[in-house]
Amino acid sequence: MSSTTSATAITTRTDSDACHIYDGTGDDLAAELEFDGRVVLLPDVPIAQREPDAIERVRIMWGQQLIDDLIMGRYRALVCAVNAVDNTHGIISHLAERLPTSQWREPMITEYARHFVQPHAVTVVKYDMDRVKVLALLRPREHAHLTLDDLSAGFRMVNAMLYGRPDRLPVASVSFLGARANRLVDSHGQEPSLEAVLRVMYRSGFRGDVYPAPAMWRAGRQVFPRYPFPESFKQMCDGGF
Repeated sequence: MSSTTSATAITTRTDSDACHIYDGTGDDLAAELEFDGRVVLLPDVPIAQREPDAIERVRIMWGQQLIDDLIMGRYRALVCAVNAVDNTHGIISHLAERLPTSQWREPMITEYARHFVQPHAVTVVKYDMDRVKVLALLRPREHAHLTLDDLSAGFRMVNAMLYGRPDRLPVASVSFLGARANRLVDSHGQEPSLEAVLRVMYRSGFRGDVYPAPAMWRAGRQVFPRYPFPESFKQMCDGGF
């Protein structure tokens, strides 16, 4: 090993050793913890990069609790799904019950949605929950599940409703995956990947934060914090180097 390489290795090791996350022996103890629900966060730009990212990206909020962030006032608007049949298990009902100044409850949410539901076209229904404005993609009456086409049409409307409205920003969205009340499916009737959902949102113009389903926090999964993912990763997936 050359002297230059040795010096670089020593400097890197010293810098790494100098960074502490926890007090006392917390760093060593944390390294021994075993959790089923965890992900490995990968940098999507060089760590040493100092210039602003030239690409607008959507933040993926791994490890964060959406309900907590909404109740604490970190967002002024939420994008989620609603249907005209039963929203007992939907996040919109859970949020309505937990916001201290919200007067909405599940029967009212569902009844209100019935006034706007269309047979085959998705619509976006606004629910004013005081602290949070909910922009809910209403599943078409004749659709058993939301589709990616529904999602695309819905997010185009959502972005039009957000344009020029700073009072509705910042905005967060659910990932629409792992849902019980409003399941999302692709053209084959299967639940799509998170990447497919993010692609639809991004192409529709959405630039808010997206919260993955907690079921995605599985041990060993390596994930990026933002979308679009790095071009180098796309090249690898396509068989390049």
